[in-house]
Amino acid sequence: MNVGEWVIILQMGLVYGIVTIGIFMSFRVLNFADMTCDGAFVLGGCVAAGGVKNGLPIPLALILAFLGGGIAGWTTACLHNYCKITDILAGILVAFMLYSLNLRIMGGVPNVTLGSIDGCGMTLALAGVIVVWAVGYLLMSDFGLALRGLGQNRHLARSYGIPAANTIAIGLALSNGLIALGGAFFVLTQNFCDIGGGAGTLVVGLASLIIGEKILSFRSPAVAVAACVVGSVVYRLLIGFALHSDVLSLRSSDLNFITGLLIVGVMATRGRRQRCYL
Repeated sequence: MNVGEWVIILQMGLVYGIVTIGIFMSFRVLNFADMTCDGAFVLGGCVAAGGVKNGLPIPLALILAFLGGGIAGWTTACLHNYCKITDILAGILVAFMLYSLNLRIMGGVPNVTLGSIDGCGMTLALAGVIVVWAVGYLLMSDFGLALRGLGQNRHLARSYGIPAANTIAIGLALSNGLIALGGAFFVLTQNFCDIGGGAGTLVVGLASLIIGEKILSFRSPAVAVAACVVGSVVYRLLIGFALHSDVLSLRSSDLNFITGLLIVGVMATRGRRQRCYL
């Protein structure tokens, strides 16, 4: 791999590192099987692309993307809390509806090409550091303790006076806001937005999360957040090496197959180790 490919790998690792932190907050912290992420990822990209094309500065476009993802996560929480729809189905419904909303934001066209955007790489690196610090600090705070307690045992958390519905809503809003922020960075770094670009976001995020947890297996919430970014970068490196291996003769169209095998291999290894301790 040449220098340009290494830069792209690091760039995509940071982008999906932010997405993985969002997935970590819903699946690990809140113990909420949120399927909104595919739609939220595209929503963030569409909002950022629309904002940049209409002359908005990049920071403002990123903020709007984060807020849009937050509203999507909040909607999922409302469907679950007040309409009594299961967590998986609520996320699927919101992601399904977001497809039409994303098309409207895109002006009815399925894809948009952006011009070259200067300084986006530095903005991405700075945003990655801020997100890791902010989420790590949040999880170590009293509110973060309430989030983690709610994810561990909802009945016990309610008995301690933690407002479950509001806490879940805030947690999912933050989670999908981060995922949308990752989608916005993906579009701005690739200079291209496609309505189907969110397919497989959850799988890639879970793969990065599992790898990160294997590399940094400490219990500290701050380390767990950093592990999301580390796992995302390592995942991109593994995929890059696999696709550039002459022995395996793989193509870019084999990406989903490689990702599936990688997840199965890591989870199978973890399952064998857990049985050894029983």
